[in-house]
Amino acid sequence: MAFKRSGSVLVKLHNCLLANLCFAITYADKIIEGGTGMISERMVGLVKGSSVIRAMFEEGKKLAAQYGAENVYDFSLGNPNVPAPKEVNEAIKAIVDEEESTFLHGYTSNPGYADVRGAVAENLNKRFGTHFTFENIIMTVGAAGGLNVIFKSLLNVGDEVIAFAPYFGEYRSYVANYDGKLVEVAPDEATFMPDMEAFEAAVTPKTKAVIVNNPNNPSGVVYSEATIKKIASIMDKKQKEYGTEIYLIADEPYRELVYDGVTVPFLTKYYDNTIVGYSFSKSLSLPGERIGYLVIPDEVVDAGMLQSAAGVATRILGFVNAPTLMQRAVARCLDAEVNVEAYDRNRRALYDGLTKLGFECIKPQGAFYLWVKAPDKDEKKLVETAKKYNILIVPGSSFACAGYVRIAYCVSYDTIMNALPKFALVAKELGIEG
Repeated sequence: MAFKRSGSVLVKLHNCLLANLCFAITYADKIIEGGTGMISERMVGLVKGSSVIRAMFEEGKKLAAQYGAENVYDFSLGNPNVPAPKEVNEAIKAIVDEEESTFLHGYTSNPGYADVRGAVAENLNKRFGTHFTFENIIMTVGAAGGLNVIFKSLLNVGDEVIAFAPYFGEYRSYVANYDGKLVEVAPDEATFMPDMEAFEAAVTPKTKAVIVNNPNNPSGVVYSEATIKKIASIMDKKQKEYGTEIYLIADEPYRELVYDGVTVPFLTKYYDNTIVGYSFSKSLSLPGERIGYLVIPDEVVDAGMLQSAAGVATRILGFVNAPTLMQRAVARCLDAEVNVEAYDRNRRALYDGLTKLGFECIKPQGAFYLWVKAPDKDEKKLVETAKKYNILIVPGSSFACAGYVRIAYCVSYDTIMNALPKFALVAKELGIEG
């Protein structure tokens, strides 16, 4: 059964999000209009870039004030709407009661509690037939923190990182943080699998890493084992050709959110220089708790040195260590699961509803996003037309793949069902026929 928020909770959440976003937007505008002021030139560019989503959220505020938040169909945010498993709250309560306060709330070593790291390693070994120990695990401040830690540890100025479009837009910023260059590889738009010829051509002597986000945000596609093997084969070939190390970075916050019996390959099995980044944000519905981990296997070249570097990077980036209470909580909940059936119900309702109206969509195999082709590849027209009917969706150009839109279905089932008649009006206005 899909989780349903009360109207009051929805309104409060919506207003809170809008308040924070409008604060950022206000200062983005001041910077754009009034110059750099005191902030760095690099941040000026990043703030200006963030203003791309300004219109969407300002429109959201306007619509919510005019019609009420319950009448705004906001599919823009990838914020889990199913509750955390009961095991999480039970674990937190027990830990607070059972564990000594200065231990629980004190500093840990940079990589985190050894016993928590060991529990994560054992869980992965049980599930994927690996042979990790606690030394292979670095607890991180979510997957975003983990990616920044590993880029800090790996990248030199001018190093290239390849990402397969469409991809999570923050990759650009994460790579730029360490003076690297993000290189985009276009997909095969029939399947939204990577274009392998384009990928091979993109690998150069400057290539330091390749990011694989599986299941993919925003497309919902799961890269098959055959696809992963092909990626690994090309990378191994290029390592030998150039005499360099090229790292495969698996970004896996949606690993557990899959449908129809689909299996997500565990990438360390296919390529030695693989580093895995994981977050409990989606698998346990804990996005605000900022807890995840990195896996740095022994098979990685100079693994011990990289593990040490990641630990130091955690400290010098200012994280110090991952949140201690949440480290201990997730260690007790590694086999817990969120209500994936609720997301699946939403997935089927939205996909079936939109395809019946004539929209062209990629049927998601994982995550909680629907990737929709804009008529005539005019994403701006689709986004703006949807806004007329209080529907908020994200243009594909935000994910380096123009001509499409992303619809996040991590919302209540009622929101989807109430939005479908509005989507019908959008389809009619754009001349889409089912």
